[in-house]
Amino acid sequence: MKQFNLIQRINIAMDVASALCYLHHHCTSPVIHCDLKPSNVLLGVDMTAYVSDFGLARFLGNSISSMNICGVKGSIGYIPPEYGMGSQMSTHGDVYSYGILILEMLTRKKPIDKAFQNGLSLHTYVQMAFPDKLDEVLDPLIFFEGEDEIQNQSKCRDFMKTMMEICIIPLAQIGLICSMESPKERMNMKDVEKAILSIKYAYLSQNMC
Repeated sequence: MKQFNLIQRINIAMDVASALCYLHHHCTSPVIHCDLKPSNVLLGVDMTAYVSDFGLARFLGNSISSMNICGVKGSIGYIPPEYGMGSQMSTHGDVYSYGILILEMLTRKKPIDKAFQNGLSLHTYVQMAFPDKLDEVLDPLIFFEGEDEIQNQSKCRDFMKTMMEICIIPLAQIGLICSMESPKERMNMKDVEKAILSIKYAYLSQNMC
């Protein structure tokens, strides 16, 4: 992952959420991407994020046999656990992949990181730190603001604390809920899109003060 500051990561999360929301809720037949991961999110010159590579995508209206005919679809680390148990593909699977993507954006750790062994996963890694020790698992570059980086240490601490409360903790919570093991416990992309938009507005309103 390239070096992105907080608002850039929020914008990417927003763009991907909007794309999945469209696929799941606004197409004539809901579309399941089946392979959402960082390498399938492309950035334009204006930093707009685009979901790409629909080679494994399926229409939800297809029969169960056609949905499962080729076995488990997707990439290791981003495939929802229910697919490995033979469950039918669903929009819940894309939501899981999105949740893992969010957690990876926050921690800069891939779900297949060598550190995740003996039952530890990216989800549990963040969950154990959430919310009080979340700063310990964050990518330290998440607060990097380039030429506009805050120089005064006290102001910097205040900025980081505020961003933790209004942006990062809510964003991590979305990632954790979306990557729950049970599909029924995950959010749908309509609610995710609204929640990410609220986080973006919170960031912008704070930085306009």
